[in-house]
Amino acid sequence: MTLYPIEARAKIRRLATGRLISVTGGAAAYTALNYTVWSRTHSPGMQALSLLLTFGVAGIVGPFGGALGDRFDRRKVMIWCEAVSAAFFAAMALAHAPIVLIVLAFGSALAEIPFITTSRAAIPNLVEHEDDVSWANSLVTMGIHAGIAVGPLIGGVLVATAGASWVFGLNALTFLVSIGLTITVRGSYQESRDTDEHDEHRGLLAGLAFLWNDRVLRRLTIAWFVFVLGMGMGMVADAALAEHFGAGAVGFAALIACWGTGSVVGSGAGRFLRPATEPVWLVVGSFGIAAAAFAVGFAPAFVLVLVALFAMGATDGLTMVAETGIMQRRTPDAVRSRAMAGFEAALSLGLAVAYLLAGPVLKHVGPQATYRIGGVSALAAAILLLPLLRLRHGSDPDAAAGDDEPVRAPEPIGEPMGQMVAGEVPRYASAEALETASYPEPGRRSA
Repeated sequence: MTLYPIEARAKIRRLATGRLISVTGGAAAYTALNYTVWSRTHSPGMQALSLLLTFGVAGIVGPFGGALGDRFDRRKVMIWCEAVSAAFFAAMALAHAPIVLIVLAFGSALAEIPFITTSRAAIPNLVEHEDDVSWANSLVTMGIHAGIAVGPLIGGVLVATAGASWVFGLNALTFLVSIGLTITVRGSYQESRDTDEHDEHRGLLAGLAFLWNDRVLRRLTIAWFVFVLGMGMGMVADAALAEHFGAGAVGFAALIACWGTGSVVGSGAGRFLRPATEPVWLVVGSFGIAAAAFAVGFAPAFVLVLVALFAMGATDGLTMVAETGIMQRRTPDAVRSRAMAGFEAALSLGLAVAYLLAGPVLKHVGPQATYRIGGVSALAAAILLLPLLRLRHGSDPDAAAGDDEPVRAPEPIGEPMGQMVAGEVPRYASAEALETASYPEPGRRSA
């Protein structure tokens, strides 16, 4: 285990605590929103619209939000994003009509996109040593998924006892608490800006261009795009799945909570990953998600559905830590926010397509069959990721295609990352470091 100053450790823990608090409130609020929309309309189309605007279309504008994190002070971007989100949820506490709630939730989702990508891009700069990037990713991801695990239960209980408006109001307060914690985290959220490097990655779409030109990140993006095409429909099916088994609002919350609890376990295990093992567990976890989706699709009892979703969350949490570490190490700081945002935009596009298809699919085949379709897409994604296993040896995963372009990977960094405040910043360029670097303490889609 790498030991580094308490102050650096405290920074990451405060950020992780902030994410735990705000995501707990957000998970409760979105659970309240989706169940309220379903209970008032019983319309798969309205349910799909709610998910489309909160988890789907909002992320498509991610490249614009990512540009904020690369252009401006990342700490200030994070604070303002949460302040705007708090205002939207405060307005939702006063609204009633489902369509108004959906529109306001859409606004909050737009405001959150720059926060998500900016906070992920900042992590490598806030840790004391480059060795601790995965450790930090794991801790923050655990906070996110712990919130996802607890939040839906709180949301389900409060919707049943006090009403959805109370959930939305409480969520606005959680954003304010998170802002307070972020304000206390001082330090370098980004590297000193190099003019030549910024000229190389100029423009709003520079992140997407970087993803496409890096073979590993391109394969990763395409695989997860395929993944969400099917699994996104499963999200729409959750409320109907709970109703199918007669579990009601609490059962609906339990579905999400079991996934969230499993993801806490999986993301916690991610702290032990190394650069050589990240691609292995990324692939293994992807096959695990597919198996869990089929288990949900064929489960004869609700309790087995909950077990399968716990397993799905565990494997998904592990893949998220591996995926984030791979992306952070392969992407220069100057374009990292936009690359993260471009990745989220690709996934959001896939989710948007999935949500548009989900209404008619759910209506005609039912919730469990919809999950089986998700299992097929998850299996296809896992197969697409198989070539990334070559990364564990520092090899080009697409070498068989005859392309001689070297693999991008991080150089080992001799100086601690804490010196980036003084301008000592890492570079992510060499081909051999992925195999030789040592990461004693390691760190998808829902952050």
